[in-house]
Amino acid sequence: MPKSISVILEDDLVDQARAGDDVIISGVVMRRWKNFVVNERCDVEIVLFANCIKVQNVNQHYSEQLPEDAREIFMNFWRNHSPLSGRNLILKSFCPNIYGMYMTKLAVVLTLLGGVAKSDNNTRIRGDSHLLLVGDPGKHDNTSVLGTGKSQLLRYAASVCQRSVMTTGIGSTNAGILNFKLNLGLTVAAVRDSGEWHLEAGALVLADRGICCIDEFGSIRETDKTAIHEAMEQQTLSIAKAGLVCKLNTRCSILAATNPKGKYDETLGIDVNVALASPLLSRFDLVLILLDSQNSDWDEKVSTFLLNNECNSDISNHGEEIWSLETFKSFITFAKTSFQPILTFEANEVLKAYYQRHRSSDFRNAARTTIRLLESLIRLAQSHVF
Repeated sequence: MPKSISVILEDDLVDQARAGDDVIISGVVMRRWKNFVVNERCDVEIVLFANCIKVQNVNQHYSEQLPEDAREIFMNFWRNHSPLSGRNLILKSFCPNIYGMYMTKLAVVLTLLGGVAKSDNNTRIRGDSHLLLVGDPGKHDNTSVLGTGKSQLLRYAASVCQRSVMTTGIGSTNAGILNFKLNLGLTVAAVRDSGEWHLEAGALVLADRGICCIDEFGSIRETDKTAIHEAMEQQTLSIAKAGLVCKLNTRCSILAATNPKGKYDETLGIDVNVALASPLLSRFDLVLILLDSQNSDWDEKVSTFLLNNECNSDISNHGEEIWSLETFKSFITFAKTSFQPILTFEANEVLKAYYQRHRSSDFRNAARTTIRLLESLIRLAQSHVF
């Protein structure tokens, strides 16, 4: 891996950290010779012989990166704006190169904020939300100057989050076929080096306490689709490869985008259109379908927006000041580290009535109307409070 150095842990330092943890390591830089072979050049590498390792609290580490006056700035912002006007300005500031699509932007922002995780009797209910975007490539969502809408939203979300991993379904699965690696993909790889096996973290493990953006989600292999079930719901990965048995954390939100198999058929279910099994779809809190409406008024608005952006970026903002990327990043960090929203009795009644109505409907999707639907509603309500 580029810009990396091997760290040697011995005695009580072994197993002090897991893959994906933020750590501070103190040690001595040393040279290490590889095994000697007759008539071959001896390889020397630089390693760090550790004598102290400290695992950082991620949320505390991120809160320390906030500017000193960030809390006062955002509190004044909400004093000067109503909940709806403030929310609309936030959505307008998110990925400003894309015209409209406020419902999609709202879903992405709620996914970035997430809910509140709960633990009771060794049972943990995740607080991170998952979002799946389904749309025809380069059609209704092709409103960005830099590319299609889905991919642009994923890239912007990855840049906003303090800790993020951007990958694709094809790129994350094909990597690791050579060099004695087993199943790198989105989960974890067993890598053989110098005759011994060790684990190498995949995208979901590296995105722990952050967000994992997966483009072309429908292209991942069947083995990864099976392994991702535990990673999305229990947010752990149970590994048993090459004699290595352990459990890794995947406490992250998943923001995925995929294309339907051919033209989207509204008469069929979403599981048929995207070729994803119902158990996997039920783990997504939100599934948004972006279709080509072929509306002349919409085409005129989009083309005007793009041309105005090319001529003068201020025209598209209508004179309103939108947040910069750094301000938006500080807001996400401030909201996630400063608040722990709790649902009121009235909110519980609304969510319960909505869930019961979906369960009693004759046209309900059995794959979506499970108990996970109610848990998703709770997380989305908590994230909207932020």
